[in-house]
Amino acid sequence: MNRLLFLFLLVILAACAKEPAPAPDISPPGQDEEPGQPAPEKDTIRYLALGDSYTIGQSVSVSQRWPVQLAAQLQAELPDTIYYIDAPSIIARTGWTTGSLLQAIASAEDTLAPPYSLVSLLIGVNNQYQNRPIDIYRAEFRELLERAISFAGNDPSRVIVLSIPDYAYTPFGQASFNPTLISSQIDQYNAINLGITQEYGVAYFDITAISRRGLEEPWLVASDGLHPSGAMYALWVAEALEYVVGALME
Repeated sequence: MNRLLFLFLLVILAACAKEPAPAPDISPPGQDEEPGQPAPEKDTIRYLALGDSYTIGQSVSVSQRWPVQLAAQLQAELPDTIYYIDAPSIIARTGWTTGSLLQAIASAEDTLAPPYSLVSLLIGVNNQYQNRPIDIYRAEFRELLERAISFAGNDPSRVIVLSIPDYAYTPFGQASFNPTLISSQIDQYNAINLGITQEYGVAYFDITAISRRGLEEPWLVASDGLHPSGAMYALWVAEALEYVVGALME
């Protein structure tokens, strides 16, 4: 009898036994790749900015320079899983004319590494300020634009040109002998760089109108009373950002 009872209990226990629950999947979401597989390589955006004091950001911090602000905005706008924005390479210095920039490019030839994903060009205010012959500007601006296009892998869509700001709308300009003449001459220079830029099929951004807000909105002028502030540079970036993002994603 005891043997029969023992066998009966064994049958009951076997019927009540449950299969063990499967081990939970603890792999991170979206991680279907095999262990040890490298992450996809990002496309590095390399940016070369060519210019003068407006490009090097005279009287503002490095982070407030317009090329640096543009790079920061690109990092925010472009998918960070696909693109990495390198720090801009800048060839620019206060007081440079078109001739100065050409010489600087020639001197830096060994350190440059084209093709660049993006090249910007803003130059000419010192040609006007130093009363250089305007025909020299016409010839040298064309040469600089051709160099910029070559640095962008001969792709004009990867080059942007900004117009020359009007410093007549600053305290420095107002203290000059003829602010009206300054504005008139700036317009002449911009007519030249616009025409050449359009001839090469390069995107052109007129930021001169923004610069002419400097007297009514003094926070747009840097503490030196002449150059743009970081706030004005941010407005320049806003003008070009949509185009640049589109060009880089093509």
